[in-house]
Amino acid sequence: MAGPLIRSLWSSTRTSLSSSHQSPSLKPYLYARAAALTRAFSTSQTASASAAAATEMDPSRLRNVAVIAHVDHGKTTLMDRLLRQCGADVPHERALDSISLERERGITISSKVTSISWNENELNMVDTPGHADFGGEVERVVGMVEGAILVVDAGEGPLAQTKFVLAKALKYNIRPLLLLNKVDKPSVTEERCDEVESLVFDLFANLGATEEQLDFPVLYASAKEGWASSTFTKKPPDDEKNMLQLLDAIIRHVPPPTANLDAPFKMLVSMMERDFYLGRILTGRINSGVVRVGDRIHGIRGTDAGVVKIEEGKITKLMKKKGTSLVLVDYAGAGDIISMSGLGSPSIGHTVSSVEVMTPMPTVELDPPTISMTFGVNDSPLAGKDGTHLTGGKIGDRLMAEAETNLAINVIPGLAESYEVQGRGELQLGILIENMRREGFELSVSPPKVMYKTENNVRLEPIEEVTIEVDEENVGVVMEALAHRKGEVVDMGAVPGDVGRIRMSLTCPSRGLVGYRSVFSSATRGTGFMHRAFLEYEKHRGPLGNVRKGVLVSVGRGPITAYALLSLEPRGTLFVNPGMESYDGMIVGEHSRDTDLDVNPVRNKELSNMRSANKDETVKLSPPRLMTLEEAIGYVASDELIEVTPKAIRLRKRHLDANKRKQMRNSRKE
Repeated sequence: MAGPLIRSLWSSTRTSLSSSHQSPSLKPYLYARAAALTRAFSTSQTASASAAAATEMDPSRLRNVAVIAHVDHGKTTLMDRLLRQCGADVPHERALDSISLERERGITISSKVTSISWNENELNMVDTPGHADFGGEVERVVGMVEGAILVVDAGEGPLAQTKFVLAKALKYNIRPLLLLNKVDKPSVTEERCDEVESLVFDLFANLGATEEQLDFPVLYASAKEGWASSTFTKKPPDDEKNMLQLLDAIIRHVPPPTANLDAPFKMLVSMMERDFYLGRILTGRINSGVVRVGDRIHGIRGTDAGVVKIEEGKITKLMKKKGTSLVLVDYAGAGDIISMSGLGSPSIGHTVSSVEVMTPMPTVELDPPTISMTFGVNDSPLAGKDGTHLTGGKIGDRLMAEAETNLAINVIPGLAESYEVQGRGELQLGILIENMRREGFELSVSPPKVMYKTENNVRLEPIEEVTIEVDEENVGVVMEALAHRKGEVVDMGAVPGDVGRIRMSLTCPSRGLVGYRSVFSSATRGTGFMHRAFLEYEKHRGPLGNVRKGVLVSVGRGPITAYALLSLEPRGTLFVNPGMESYDGMIVGEHSRDTDLDVNPVRNKELSNMRSANKDETVKLSPPRLMTLEEAIGYVASDELIEVTPKAIRLRKRHLDANKRKQMRNSRKE
């Protein structure tokens, strides 16, 4: 009311001042009145803006929710439907999977944050990866939220990674909502959903959930069809084919953040990315206070010696992801998830706060890495032909930058421009190698090594929980292979609603599972699926059985010929095509026996001046086994390396000279 009245008085005063018939004695009075009205109007505008800002920053409007699940249970598709329901522009399927490798492989690699508005509430949604190798992404973002949607495939039920992500959520006292997805499948019945709900309840109880957490709401959904329901149905009415019931359940069951807007600003950095224009962008949930563009802030972290001040600066930009676009904002309050630029040194796990605050927030505890690989300079005879980043220094800088943005990866400098990279699994490290390869790096990579622990003079190794589902006729082949790899069956039974399918739960050492995925796919002809997740450290189970044969090693340099490969085919399986370049020590195939064999794949047919009575036969070769990067990582033995370039992936011996390899074999025997 005050605003329109002041504007009306100001308009009449301005008309009086401009009138030529106005008495000169009244002019000072009118000028004073105009100045007073200007001040009043300015105060009114400021009060209105402050009231609007207070409403926007009200923590009771906020809901911070993570979407957690096992791989391929429908998290990212669910996020697409929620964005569409709230009016966001979704240009394509899996819109939040913004990394090219995510779209190519159909998996989520890094966590994403976005916000949607619903019934005057702001929902900050966090999409998380479902694969065990990217568990660090789940661990560092679960502390930003007060609620979680646990998505479970109604047909498959809770699997290995479901247990992992749920344990992390319960540890932070989060009360999840259970969403049974894919209920539109023909094999899913109401009885099956009740059975899965009971399995999830047992999982909650086994993980030590509180009574409040055990009282979780259950919803049924088909993210692909774009609907969710509070009661079981396979085909809801047309007016209920939407996500309204899920959104309402989030508002009801997820508590708003407990936040103090009057305290000094403080935020724990949970995500970090780089921008060529803005520099380092830090993302996290504001723990307390209000932050505005232009505020003076600093980054701090706690050490054994005390609190260390990293950097002081000024906020240049405040950003918030809304839907699929990034929006600039002027301010944000406690409880909200925000991105900012202006500081160049703080990273994930550091505290960003007002300059008067000198108490850092506790950092996120991550599970230890279970596997390591050594990255080094490519020193093969073909080095430098494909890539642009060749030196150890550039490789080291790139790895250090990766370790800064991904806390689940540790990088330890080694000897002779080599770096030991520790991570959660070969898929995680394989994604890193593939990214570096696409950026123009050339490097040599050692085979994965499991990281052991010693407690009370007992050697411990990481054990993984493995869930396998195969056709009945493939059970024997799979169990025999896993027995060689020291796997132990925990549970085995038929898959409900799927005749002829068997599901097995096993525990197996991480070292036994390295390279097994490609073997498993071949053994089951692509019909089986296998999921694994870290379980615990356990006493070493002893040496593995025979899991790989010997290799065919080249002793010649030059282009590979079809004539030479024709005589090598009976010796084993080839990895190369005619015309590829070869060099001494390069692996060109797998031997049919357990020993390595030196061969010459560049041999040409000897020509003579004698005329042949028969026409030369056309050389017909079987298609070679061309390895992907993940297959190569799982295949190489301890005395071998992977040569990675932007255009090729080659396997080679660590020592290229045949005499040197012979000396090393003899020294091992002695």
